[in-house]
Amino acid sequence: MPHLVTAIRPPAPTGMLIGRSHGSRPPVTVDAAPIAVDLGSSLLRIWLGPGRTLSVPLGHGLRSPVVRRGRIVDGPACVSELRRILRDHRTPVPVGALVVACRPVLAAPAEQEATRRVLTAVLAPSRLLFLDSVRAGAIGAGAAAGTLLVADIGAQLTEVALLEDGRVVAARRAEVGTRDLNHATTAAMLADTTSRLVRELRQDATLRPLVRDALARGPIVIGDGATRPDVTARLVATLGATVHRAASPRTAALTGAGMAAISALRHPHDTQRRPERSA
Repeated sequence: MPHLVTAIRPPAPTGMLIGRSHGSRPPVTVDAAPIAVDLGSSLLRIWLGPGRTLSVPLGHGLRSPVVRRGRIVDGPACVSELRRILRDHRTPVPVGALVVACRPVLAAPAEQEATRRVLTAVLAPSRLLFLDSVRAGAIGAGAAAGTLLVADIGAQLTEVALLEDGRVVAARRAEVGTRDLNHATTAAMLADTTSRLVRELRQDATLRPLVRDALARGPIVIGDGATRPDVTARLVATLGATVHRAASPRTAALTGAGMAAISALRHPHDTQRRPERSA
C-alpha cells in the first residue's frame, strides 16, 4: 500500500519511512453518513464522505474574524457565516448525523464549548465528538501506530504533539502560523518555533526517551506550513532528523477526522481510543 507521507531527509539520512497503519475493513451499512469538520482560523473544511470535501475561506468579507488563533471569537456571527457558506455552496448536510470536529491541541474547555454550540446550531448532530487536530493528522497520514511526533503548522497556530499509539501523551503550541509570515516573521523563524516546541517536550525527563524514539522515526508535518520547502528544510536542519510531509498536508487532519467518524459510527460504544465526546 502506498505511503501517505513524503520524507524530507537531512544530508545524513536518519529515521525510517512511515507506512499506513490502518488495515482495510469491509464496508458496512449505516443509517446516516458521518461528517467531519475542521473549523480553522482561515478556512472551513467539511468532509462528507470519501472524495466529498468542501474547503472555503472563512469570514471572507466580514469586518472582523469569527475564528482567531483557533478560537471562536464571535459565536453568533460564526453560526451565520457557516450557514451562509453551506447555502451558497449548495452543500446539503444531513440532520442528525454523527459529527467529528477537529480541535486545537490543549484547547480550553470554554473554547471547545464555544465550538460545540456553533456546530450544534448549524449541523444539529445526533452526536458531536472532538478530536485533537494533531491526532487526526496522524490518522490521516496513516501513521497513528507507535511513538510519533506530529507538527501541525497552520495559518495562525503551530502545534506539536507526542503521540503513542494514537494517544496524545504531551503537547505544546504557539500562536503563530503561515499567515504571520512577512518581513518581521520569516519561514526560518516559524520553523525555529516548531523546533523549540519539540525541545520543550524533550526537556521533560519522563518524555525524553519517547521524544528520542519519535525523532529517530522522523516527525510528521501537516498543515499549510508543510507545503513550504523553506519551512521543512529548516526543520530538517534544526532537528537533525528526517521530516515526513503528509501527502495532502492541508487536509490530513480532516481526512483523519473523517476516518475517525466512520470508525465511531461502526463502533458507537467504543470511544475511549477514538474521538472524545463533547460535554
